[in-house]
Amino acid sequence: MRRRQRRSGRAVLLAALLVLGTALVLRTLRATTAAGGVPAEPPRNPPAPPAAPAPAAGGPSYDLHAFYYAWYGSPRFEGRYRHWDHALVPHWDPRVSAGFPRGRHRPPDDIGSSFYPALGPYSSRDPAVLAEHMGQLRAAAIGVLVLSWYPPGQGDDPEEPSDSLVPAILDAAHSQAIQVAFHIQPYKGRDDHTVHENIKYIMDKYGSHAAFYKYKTSTGRSLPLFYIYDSYLTPPESWANLLSPSGSHSLRNTAYDAVFIALLVEEGHKQDILSAGYDGMYTYFASNGFSFGSSHQNWKAIKTFCDANNLMFIPSVGPGYIDTSIRPWNNHNTRNRVNGKYYETALQAALTVRPEIVSITSFNEWHEGTQIEKAVPKKTPTRLYLDYLPHQPSMYLELTRRWAEHFSKEKEQWLM
Repeated sequence: MRRRQRRSGRAVLLAALLVLGTALVLRTLRATTAAGGVPAEPPRNPPAPPAAPAPAAGGPSYDLHAFYYAWYGSPRFEGRYRHWDHALVPHWDPRVSAGFPRGRHRPPDDIGSSFYPALGPYSSRDPAVLAEHMGQLRAAAIGVLVLSWYPPGQGDDPEEPSDSLVPAILDAAHSQAIQVAFHIQPYKGRDDHTVHENIKYIMDKYGSHAAFYKYKTSTGRSLPLFYIYDSYLTPPESWANLLSPSGSHSLRNTAYDAVFIALLVEEGHKQDILSAGYDGMYTYFASNGFSFGSSHQNWKAIKTFCDANNLMFIPSVGPGYIDTSIRPWNNHNTRNRVNGKYYETALQAALTVRPEIVSITSFNEWHEGTQIEKAVPKKTPTRLYLDYLPHQPSMYLELTRRWAEHFSKEKEQWLM
């Protein structure tokens, strides 16, 4: 009986010590919190930090090209916002245009996009932004950045020529083993003669850079590859002067020969592209059904035409489309992202036709809502931006990486 009483007494003493110790620990935690340490109670439902996808095994895929825009500016680097303050584009019919707002966006809270970048309204000249972009491209396994390019002294914004950014982009890309191709944009006076000078300029100035992209042809030659946007604006017979071996100022079989890819919009452009002497065609637009070329259902027929005529077909896939922040009357061309399903449908449609290269529209064309760059939720008193929820800001980079790996495995099967 006494032993039991002694044991009971020890148990009571131990329990008391345990209570006292717990109280002291809690007291210490509260004191730590008061001094700026760890909070006693974690916040409810803390937001998960943005997940940065890891680089794909084996490095980037040089068969995966992403269209890239370097036209953005901020007060720190350019003295004002550029492109984030995009004007609202009026409809070509004044009667329709009268029913929609006019004016310009007012960054940083109001920008010319339906999504909001994780980096905020950045400058394309910011070295930290370039480094982050190259890291995102590498994480997505994208091997080729296709740079929207204008000749020296010209640009989408005449006050901010784009060519001066090329050296920094090449250097930043090289740090991540990414290569750079050029997407020659329409500009005042562009024709076969001026493009001849453009090609010589680009190759003379940048062709020796380690990040300058070259495509290995079936004959074993390594040639630069150029995308020509809105190529249909110049007649095919004019292009033939530049791109046919017998042309009056042909680049073929010269030091400036290259692989030239034309934009396919209408069905009739297929024959024009062939007669012009181009090496292939791409579709660019991310809005399925917007044009003949951008309609997934037509890709099989386009690929068949290209195969029969020794042309390359580069389908362009996108995660969605919405440009109503700058063209408020264009809602009928909006394509909802459907939490990534729209993008995966486009990628599957592209792989079905067994292309050599797949292009992505786009890495960062924020005005048209085709970006795969990281975006974040944002709400202001006047605007509610779209976002990638319930997924992380890196969602479309991760999707791209998975499909890059799938594309690589598929190509191995096609070659067997």
